[in-house]
Amino acid sequence: MENSKKTLITILDTSFIHKIQIAKSLLESKGITSYIFDENMTSIIGTAISEGYKLKVNHLDADLAITYLESLTEVEE
Repeated sequence: MENSKKTLITILDTSFIHKIQIAKSLLESKGITSYIFDENMTSIIGTAISEGYKLKVNHLDADLAITYLESLTEVEE
């Protein structure tokens, strides 16, 4: 069961790295560790092929992280 504690869930998937970085900073300020996946793919294979960036968190933090990101989205609107 040790691996179940480390399961990562994608909570944000976007083509814009700045949105991922803002979300990561927000979560970090709330004490939630997050990880950016595919951050370097555009420099390796180019933007035409890249499917975007993914922000992942531990599955135990996912609900709270999504709540924080939804509040950020409401501010943007």
